[in-house]
Amino acid sequence: MIRPFLNTLANGLRVVCVEMPHLHAAELAIYLKVGGRNDPPGREGLSHFLEHILFRGTAEFPSSLAIESAFEIIGGAPNAATDAESTYYYSRVHPDSFRRGMEIFASMLTKPLLKGIDIEKRIIAEEAREDLNEQGEEVNPDTIVSRMLWPHHPLGMPTIGTLASIAAIDRSDLETHLKNYYVPANAVLVVSGPVKSTDVLAAARECFGQWSDLRRPETPLVTLRQFSPQICTVQDSDSQMNLQLAFLGFARDDRRFMALRFLRRILAGGGSSRLHLRLREELGIVYSVDGAIGAYDETGCLAFDLSTAPETLIHAIEAAFEELLRITVTPVPDDELERIRNSYIFDLEFSRDSAYEMGGRYGWGELMGVVRSIEEDQREAQRITAADLQETARALLAPENLRLVAVGPWKRGMKKRLQELVCSFEKRFIPLT
Repeated sequence: MIRPFLNTLANGLRVVCVEMPHLHAAELAIYLKVGGRNDPPGREGLSHFLEHILFRGTAEFPSSLAIESAFEIIGGAPNAATDAESTYYYSRVHPDSFRRGMEIFASMLTKPLLKGIDIEKRIIAEEAREDLNEQGEEVNPDTIVSRMLWPHHPLGMPTIGTLASIAAIDRSDLETHLKNYYVPANAVLVVSGPVKSTDVLAAARECFGQWSDLRRPETPLVTLRQFSPQICTVQDSDSQMNLQLAFLGFARDDRRFMALRFLRRILAGGGSSRLHLRLREELGIVYSVDGAIGAYDETGCLAFDLSTAPETLIHAIEAAFEELLRITVTPVPDDELERIRNSYIFDLEFSRDSAYEMGGRYGWGELMGVVRSIEEDQREAQRITAADLQETARALLAPENLRLVAVGPWKRGMKKRLQELVCSFEKRFIPLT
């Protein structure tokens, strides 16, 4: 049986233990509510940069090799990630050694050396260049779409930063960011696996009890939005057109979020999804179609990605629009809805075997204020109806929410035809009344 426990230390650090006695490995993670949206102007990528730098050494572990080796001894392999709203550090560890893992992470977060900055700049700059073409123009559809969804806001900037902002980051920036956001009240420590909550809490007090500062920093909210479909075309020498259709969506606590999850699966959730069947199996013009949900404190999006040959781009967009319009006007058949429902509910059941997924559910969920048990999600999934899906689709897929980006070798006449398709989609869409 899975049992989550939450305790808060005197310094404000929330400690979560997910007891999973049926497993043989534990997952240790610490989540911080700081990401790309917290980067100051001109220092985009700072949160991501700081995450990298913490692996370059601490007072007790003076190099990246020392940190890696210390984790290897306890069965771990430390890693980290930064997204728009959070940064987290994690590692699998042997259940008997989670306290040692806490010691290492505590040293990284509270006693970093902040060295190797110039080397890290070169490494991250190389990563950033992967999203640029030969002329230095942005060709990553995710980044371009983000700017269109959230203009003039940090959410619209690449989490990794730009070449200019990466070059501008210095030690004082890292120190300030660490001081402002790496505070216990802005963090959640989670251990999931065959461990006891009393042992986890005791170890957390010993390893993190001296971490001080009760501040919880503010986050700038999105206030500006566009009220018409937006199109961006980028010329690139690639052999294919890389297309993203994104729709401005809902905040993570929106009542329609479960219906949104179902819509993603129906439209682009695997081999039986509608866009996959239409574009790949029937037309043979794509290899795959991927759907992804972005969800933040006050906003979100649903995006579909695909690649196709230049000569089939217009056909692909036209067919995709047809499927999007169809789901807004025709109820999802019972058999399709039940198939999606069962798939989702079973995926939730399977997640009980993953310490990583349970750590995220109860650790990241606590950080973002959206903790839900598997049983709660399963019950809500059972209540979703075809009418819920149609209402949500008509709210989400409205033309004013559309942000379309296509990157690749544009040919004469294609852009005009693209504009015509978007205008047709706008005219045919039936809005909510």
